[in-house]
Amino acid sequence: MTQTTDLRGIVPERESRNGSGRLSLAVILLGQFMGILDTSIVNVALPTMRTDLHATGAGLQLVVAGYIVSYAVLLITGARLGALAGHRRMFHLGLAGFTVASLACGLAPSTGALVAFRLLQGAAAALLTPQVMSMIQRDFSGAARARALSLYSAVIAGGVVVGQAAGGLLVSADLFGTGWRTVFLVNVPIGIALLLAGPRVLPRDERPSGAGGLRGRLDTPGLLTLAAAVLLFVVPLIMGHELGWPLWGWASLAASAAFLAAFVAVERRVAAAGGRPLIPARVLRAPLLVPACVAIVFGPGSWASFLFTTTLHLQGDLRMSPLESGLAFVPCVLAFALVGLNWQRLPARLHRPAVPAGFAVAAAGYLCVGPLAGGGAAYAALTVVIGFGLGVMPIIMTVALRHVAAEDAADASGLLLTLTQLAQVIGIATVGTLFLGLAEAGGSTRHAEYGTGWALAAATLVGALCALFLARGRTPSPARPQDGGAEVSSR
Repeated sequence: MTQTTDLRGIVPERESRNGSGRLSLAVILLGQFMGILDTSIVNVALPTMRTDLHATGAGLQLVVAGYIVSYAVLLITGARLGALAGHRRMFHLGLAGFTVASLACGLAPSTGALVAFRLLQGAAAALLTPQVMSMIQRDFSGAARARALSLYSAVIAGGVVVGQAAGGLLVSADLFGTGWRTVFLVNVPIGIALLLAGPRVLPRDERPSGAGGLRGRLDTPGLLTLAAAVLLFVVPLIMGHELGWPLWGWASLAASAAFLAAFVAVERRVAAAGGRPLIPARVLRAPLLVPACVAIVFGPGSWASFLFTTTLHLQGDLRMSPLESGLAFVPCVLAFALVGLNWQRLPARLHRPAVPAGFAVAAAGYLCVGPLAGGGAAYAALTVVIGFGLGVMPIIMTVALRHVAAEDAADASGLLLTLTQLAQVIGIATVGTLFLGLAEAGGSTRHAEYGTGWALAAATLVGALCALFLARGRTPSPARPQDGGAEVSSR
């Protein structure tokens, strides 16, 4: 029998600290919803954006990837700022920044300005969204916490569905002639309403305990070297095709590897000095975490690039309107959410094997993307199969965290979430560039779907092979209290 950390009987069950649990939960979940929404709502607006701003294919990739890059790189730092300065305070600060950045995105006069504002928007989201889970853990317990976490999972899954559909609806409505700009401007009234409600209903922060000292310090050198490594890697991948793969692009990729090595050295130095690095080495030694990190790169990467390229195809050769293309994704994403929210109903022995099986199903679906690219019911059914297969991705994180020591759970989950976001950037940069190049060479997006499908299938099969190590890996016997280990229950 495995041991799990159970707070019942230790912490009294409550709705929230100030008795307004439902209102406070609604505020923080709406904030989380805004952050998730903006990873997908922009996809449907891309073709309209290209026409209005005369954006290049690389420009469109940067509009999508810029948000995710800054969000991914700053996610762990945002969580630590909440622990140091107060989750409520950082939630409001991130929400204010996100609202202002959304307004700036909606008013952007050029592609370059839009990319810059998207970077700021992603940075604000990285400050905003980590506080949501922290406040749920802090302010709810027992059955109230279980309900809050269930709603949190529904918001994560629903944000993608609503983003695709709402993006199409807003662009097609063309309110006041704003076109694609409404996909960003819609955040402004929601953000203002939450900023007005938050101070009234969110519990106040307690004074941080042990806020001083090396353990509480931010890892600024690690953050800067990691950000440099990611940007130097992503930018040439996105810009290289349209610029003819110039020498600076190859130099940038080489510099990225150098900064990655520097990041490892910096992290070791921070740990040796008694500080708290972004990624503590002991976290990577947790059972199953490394194979989970490798496997998690391929699922989100193929999913994000599939949404990106399919949107361009639906509004390209298939001549769908933004609304039609947005609604076309709903069955696919619902299949993804159906698996993601219900996999726990499977017997425990099937949880880990479900990951490579799901990836294999998605890979088989990707192989049919080109042959079925003409549209119709068969193509729609195919997207459902892909969504169904990739719906196993939440299992990876849960299985990986199950044997992480309690004191390392936050860092381990932060690492997996960061890798998830970076995988999406890499997927859009690589597969997106392939799709745009094939579409330009063949004169049609349908032609590009063949090569894109093969690339997505190959990447997902590699993910399935990596997931086999996760499925067959040995797990330790339950940690005893004196060992300092604790299993994080997935219930």
